[in-house]
Amino acid sequence: MAKKEHISETPATQWLKARQVAFTEHPYEYLAHGGAQHSAEVLGFDPFTVVKTLVMQDQDARPLLVLMHGNRKVSTKNLARQIGDKSVEPCKPEVANRHSGYLVGGTSPFGTRKTMPVYIEESILALPEIAINGGRRGYLVRLDPQVCVTLLGASPVPCALAE
Repeated sequence: MAKKEHISETPATQWLKARQVAFTEHPYEYLAHGGAQHSAEVLGFDPFTVVKTLVMQDQDARPLLVLMHGNRKVSTKNLARQIGDKSVEPCKPEVANRHSGYLVGGTSPFGTRKTMPVYIEESILALPEIAINGGRRGYLVRLDPQVCVTLLGASPVPCALAE
């Protein structure tokens, strides 16, 4: 019988537990620059259901989080237009780490160091379940995507680039 790997708490799992959110834990072998596609492949998940947490900033360098399908890119032009900003761009990794309190590759939208506005690609909310980072590289949690709206106050926006 395979021994269940014990996973130590992260700020994200503490945040979820404090709010009594049901989730399942899915550790995997982290691969630098492997991204959501790699974790989906290793765990046998559809990359469309693996959601990446991206730390971006507006034209005034104000941070924001964007939740996007693992196999899609963010249209920063569309996003900026949707949220009434002139521009949106990804933060540099060290800036993203500072805002979120997580290392890039292990960024979770839950339990971040700073409270930031959260935007979620609207089509994610149609999924029955998503896998999203649990606050550490090589660690996803599966949960209901509605949690992002009800507990994070995520605003649904259509910002995925067409394939």
